[in-house]
Amino acid sequence: MLVPRLPVRLVGAIVCLVLGTGLLGGAAAGSWLSGGEDRARADATAWTEGRDLWRELPVDELFPPELTSAEAGPGGADRRWLRLGVAPDGGCADAFDPLLSEVLSAAGCHRLVRATYTDETRTTVTTVGLLFTTADPGGTAALVGRFADEGLGERTDLLPRPFAVSGTPAEDFGDRQRGSWSIEVDERLPVVAWSVTGFADGRSVGTPVPAAEATAEGADSAVALAGLGHDSLGVLERIVEPLHEAHAARTGGGV
Repeated sequence: MLVPRLPVRLVGAIVCLVLGTGLLGGAAAGSWLSGGEDRARADATAWTEGRDLWRELPVDELFPPELTSAEAGPGGADRRWLRLGVAPDGGCADAFDPLLSEVLSAAGCHRLVRATYTDETRTTVTTVGLLFTTADPGGTAALVGRFADEGLGERTDLLPRPFAVSGTPAEDFGDRQRGSWSIEVDERLPVVAWSVTGFADGRSVGTPVPAAEATAEGADSAVALAGLGHDSLGVLERIVEPLHEAHAARTGGGV
């Protein structure tokens, strides 16, 4: 059986079409791969720059002299907190209970910064801290998973420690005064943010209550009724949100 021969011009047109399609497909694939690589590099750079925010931001931007938050108190009351003092930046030694130090060691300690606040009635005191880690995004995600799977943020043997400030309502703020706390492993920054709250009169608290539990509807423990959980979460939120905003402004959106 004879197969009709195609005209030479038609054969040439088909060849050009095939080659052109291949070139366009290759160019598109190359552009897609290049764009993915550029995005990966940008994300890596943004992550690294986030680690240096403790040094690049003025202390009054990291820990403003005054914090306010609408409806952050018990019953939706507005809250206002005043800064009592800022600790010298440094390492993580003695900043956490021993078991919490062991857990966080997986992320590494690049730098730790802390400040202590009191509410405007000088009833409560709250230390808030930012642990800038050496972990990469994968290591950070693993730590986030561990906190979620093992409930590490609710264990009373895994608490951050206060920063006492002499000559202020927080001068007697020690381990026995810890009433409520919160710990957040940030997935957008190499940061573990935390806060711990107690009474400004220096009274001891028998059993601390996690802030999430102390602020739950119907919570009726002394810690919950005094609003310690609300202060812990409120202060932490007003420190972390501006940190993300500052990072996004420097990186064009961050990671």
